[in-house]
Amino acid sequence: MRGTRRTVLALAAGLAAVLAVAELDARGAGRRLWYPLWVSVVGARTHDQVLAELRPRYAPRLREQARSGGVAYPPARLALVGLKQERRLEAWMPAGNGWHLLRSYAVLAASGGPGPKRREGDLQVPEGIYRLTTFNPNSSYHLSVRVDYPNDDDRREAEAERRSSLGGDIYIHGRAVSIGCLAIGDEGIEELYVLLSDVGLPRVKLVLAPSAAPEPSAGDAPWVGTLYARLRRELAAVRGPLP
Repeated sequence: MRGTRRTVLALAAGLAAVLAVAELDARGAGRRLWYPLWVSVVGARTHDQVLAELRPRYAPRLREQARSGGVAYPPARLALVGLKQERRLEAWMPAGNGWHLLRSYAVLAASGGPGPKRREGDLQVPEGIYRLTTFNPNSSYHLSVRVDYPNDDDRREAEAERRSSLGGDIYIHGRAVSIGCLAIGDEGIEELYVLLSDVGLPRVKLVLAPSAAPEPSAGDAPWVGTLYARLRRELAAVRGPLP
């Protein structure tokens, strides 16, 4: 009898935990607070399981968008352009001698303001030219893809300025809350997750810029001006002449 009682109590506790999770989610609370509990109840997802669920929903739309640009899907390469001021993440694919805008996602949350990320805790979204390294099908923010901040450029400038503790764990992810990352909502990250999987992360370049026409501010270090000149060239090459 005692064993039965313990089993019933355990099941009740598990159900209460699931209901608590659902309640937090309904209130829009940060998934980071409860997601490990959710995984412990329902189990983790694999990358392949996520794709099996999402590809039938998003691949036809992506294929049609690529066809409208005269390019077969999936494209051979992809350029992601994140614009902090415009709060937009664009996915561009090569088409002929230029690039065609495949998709554009609204950035629903991104902390900080103009300027590169310099240290852990400064709340800044990085600025520079990055790669994407890892898919996370069990993100606290629905799904996510990791950015390789800090890269070699970030480390070199930090060493020159004797900065340490540069931070990390920068992602593009779902939901609408973020500290230093780009949150593009659950539907946005689902489609992007499929797109990046079909293209392959080694064939994706990420350009993160303060705006569509980055310009250094008075008092910026010389290396920031050099970085922004490089970002202007990258943006012009993909998006066309700058405004």
